[in-house]
Amino acid sequence: MQNTAAYGSWPSPVSAALAAAGDGRPDHLGTVGDEVWWTAPRPAEGGRRTLVRRRADGTEETLLPPPWNVRSRVIEYGGRPWAAVERPGTGPLLVFCHFPDQRLYVHEPDAAPGAAPRPLTPVSGVGGGLRWADPVPMPDRGEVWCVLEEFTGPAPTDVRRVLAAVPLDGSAADDRTAVRELSDGRHRFVTGPRVSPDGRRAVWLGWDHPRMPWDGTEAILATISADGTFEDARPVAGGPEESVPQADWDAAGRLLLASDRTGWWNLYRAEVAADGALGPLRALCPREEEFAGPLWQTGLTWFRALETGPVAVLHGRGDAVLGILDPDTGTLADAPGPWTAWSSTLAVHGSRVLGVAAGPDRRHEIVELDTRTGRTRVVGSPHTDAVDPAHYPDPVVRTFTGPGGRDIHAHVHPPRNPAATGPAGELPPYVIRAHGGPTGHSALVLDLEIAYFTSRGIGVAEVNYGGSTGYGRAYRERLRGEWGVVDVEDCAAVAAALAAEGAADPARLAIRGGSAGGWTSAASLVRTDVYACGTIVYPVLDLKGWATDETHDFESRYLDGLVGRIDEVPERYEERSPVEHVDRITAPFLLLQGLDDVICPPAQAERLLARVAGRGVPHASLFFPGEGHGFRHADTMIRALEAELALYARVFGFDRPDVPELELRT
Repeated sequence: MQNTAAYGSWPSPVSAALAAAGDGRPDHLGTVGDEVWWTAPRPAEGGRRTLVRRRADGTEETLLPPPWNVRSRVIEYGGRPWAAVERPGTGPLLVFCHFPDQRLYVHEPDAAPGAAPRPLTPVSGVGGGLRWADPVPMPDRGEVWCVLEEFTGPAPTDVRRVLAAVPLDGSAADDRTAVRELSDGRHRFVTGPRVSPDGRRAVWLGWDHPRMPWDGTEAILATISADGTFEDARPVAGGPEESVPQADWDAAGRLLLASDRTGWWNLYRAEVAADGALGPLRALCPREEEFAGPLWQTGLTWFRALETGPVAVLHGRGDAVLGILDPDTGTLADAPGPWTAWSSTLAVHGSRVLGVAAGPDRRHEIVELDTRTGRTRVVGSPHTDAVDPAHYPDPVVRTFTGPGGRDIHAHVHPPRNPAATGPAGELPPYVIRAHGGPTGHSALVLDLEIAYFTSRGIGVAEVNYGGSTGYGRAYRERLRGEWGVVDVEDCAAVAAALAAEGAADPARLAIRGGSAGGWTSAASLVRTDVYACGTIVYPVLDLKGWATDETHDFESRYLDGLVGRIDEVPERYEERSPVEHVDRITAPFLLLQGLDDVICPPAQAERLLARVAGRGVPHASLFFPGEGHGFRHADTMIRALEAELALYARVFGFDRPDVPELELRT
């Protein structure tokens, strides 16, 4: 039986604590012999990431207890932080990056049970220090090959990146000179090397400012000499206007890579001659679909070749699903099951393919596909329903029409609660959510933060505005030079459409986003009168500051494409920056910020608050010590979610005595 109650006031078992406990997902999947390993979030343990080991008999164990935190800071967003190899008789050899000091460590969990990991790399006091990612253990050479990010001065852009070889005997733990460099530093950014099956060649990716990796990258091919040096390194694919986000090998030693040369990231293969010459690239399954995505971290994986010839691929429009591709015929068969969105991490072992997948009614799980039988099963991090699934949202995939007739992709999550319904004649409030990136994508998966609102009678619409990935290069380049315009317009168009069709209360619309989504939220409050309030989370607010010295190296030239070069269009930087136009903000807002954020630093949030103070606009702010870009501590996530609900209760006019009241300043 349903009780009638005001939208927003419905009782719900989906608590902020439950949403925080389910935050994050398994990642960086790998196989070690017959075992499956992955990193897993631990929000209740200070937000660290641990390493989980699933043995061949199905038993699981946490390999690294607190305080170990398996996470890299390379390009700040990180890269693959661990790798391990099986050794007959002595068990696996594990190499991983520890987040607090960013050193590489080696660990032998079976050979020396109870022993602590040993450091392999030194600490540097220069700038951001030494950082490592994408390790490839080479025990026969006594080394691990990886990406080295080395700061050369105090500024965030005083940095170089190369491929490096670190001795496994620990001789470089206090000696930077013992680290052997493998690449020549010609590129500002590099990914880790992928070594061919015969050990004779390596391929990696490189790119330079002002391009982002989804703008243009190069696949670099080199010969590995007998002494382990890289020779004759040369670009073999990609370029300034061609993005290659992954390059790897098949079992026969042929080069595989993803490229968007046709406007879509498709998969290609080429023969490599004995002298290293590369044959022509052949498209394996040409489609107007994406077979890869944006390289926000080094080491992301959208395809893996099986030993028997087929290639496991992630592909689709919008979200990606797992398929098995016959590269000779182009035949593609998708894996069965309820999973509609697969993450960019794949592993293969024999005939098995493993990935991380989720769906609208389930959080991310470790899923195994047996290509011999075609059967799938969950082998790790299984989804469990902590509450009745009737409290989960029932989303609808929509395509709205924006300015000029352009398509806008979105997921609409109407209010849903089996025990409550809204009063007759009342329309529900809606929160329009803008994803981060902005070169990113909101996947259609179960998100308990969204369920926290929908189960209380507040609708949520996730907008994959122009600039989002998953819909081809032309769609993501709609934002070129138009950040703060197209994203704002597209979100407003979705909000207006929901109101016009009678799904949402036009007087109770909110805008919400984090990072680049925080920018869109703030810019929306400045440029439109659509929203009654907004939630702005670790945002970009000042383009001029962000384009100079207020962000990290990876994104320090991002605005060249999103806005235009600052020396060519300085007026655009001022006109679009919310911090320059606080006089246009009239709607109440909540600002949430981590104090340790080096990507969107707290200085920008403080600048906005200082300028809005005394102007009569109700607002609140919460700053969280120990939090960087993206909240990871359970107590932070709980406080932030409850504060957001308290804002909507205050502005939209419903009662929520179960959350602390939010004090709004003017």
